[in-house]
Amino acid sequence: MIANFTKTVAYSVSALALSAAAAAAEKWDMPMAYAATNFHSEMGVVFADKVRDYTGGEIDITVHPGGSLFKGGEIKRAVQTGQAPIGERFMSAHANEAPLLGWDNLPFVATTYADNEKLWAAAKDKVNAQLSDLNLVALYTCPWPGQGFYFNKEVGSSADTQGVKFRSYNTATATFAEELGMIPVQIEAAELSQALATGVAEAFISSGSTGYDRKVWEHLSHYYKVNAWLPRNYVIVNKQAWEGLGDDMQAAVQKAADETGAACAAKSEELANWYFDQLSENGMTVTDASPEFLGELKAIGAKMTEEWLASVGDDGKAILDAYNGN
Repeated sequence: MIANFTKTVAYSVSALALSAAAAAAEKWDMPMAYAATNFHSEMGVVFADKVRDYTGGEIDITVHPGGSLFKGGEIKRAVQTGQAPIGERFMSAHANEAPLLGWDNLPFVATTYADNEKLWAAAKDKVNAQLSDLNLVALYTCPWPGQGFYFNKEVGSSADTQGVKFRSYNTATATFAEELGMIPVQIEAAELSQALATGVAEAFISSGSTGYDRKVWEHLSHYYKVNAWLPRNYVIVNKQAWEGLGDDMQAAVQKAADETGAACAAKSEELANWYFDQLSENGMTVTDASPEFLGELKAIGAKMTEEWLASVGDDGKAILDAYNGN
């Protein structure tokens, strides 16, 4: 009870400050975790420009990419408590706190952009309700390209992955690592290059985008196209900051968000194969996973989906039932 009261007071204090600020021409700092050249960060700038335009300059957002204002793992908390009114984070990074937010990391459930959008449509209302409980409002989400495996050697099955130090970014990736006999190490994207260079990590699962951004060909040799899932980033705003805006301002910001979310998803799909080309051109072996390795991954994925359903209960079942048309 004391913890909840303290949290409520903290949120209320931040609400007063943010609501008062929102009444004036507001300058909002927007922390983002990924490099300025990453398409998510570039779209954050597009969003900020649209907000400035559609609100007539009444909301002026400054984007801070690359974890320069808050590190990736600090962004959600910063927005929750009003340290920053708005920010972007990897949604499933919070699945350990709220398992429902791992909806987009269910292996091999939605492996195309169209299916990922369909799954998001099924999950959106329940995810937004969960975020509201966390003092957050989601303005837009954007998928990454499909997730595959990076290694510094040829891998044909789990026999080749035992003891490998594996960079994880959430509970799903840590579970994959453990099931394959690897050692999960929590590392933010901004710290990945250093981790690979120093041997803190030897492998990871991500999209071609992360490999390209971090020039992982300097340390790793193989990329396996698995397309296990298409995770999403989300741009979130402090709930009190949002509620402190007038209806016209909310409509203007949401218009900017809707347009940016659609453009970001299109950009992600456009770049997916281009990233593979860049990895290959820089000397990496880019190939499909072997049937044996893929079979092992799908078996692990089925187990992970069952565990997710057990952790979220009826809400999870309702999401998958809606997605599957049941």
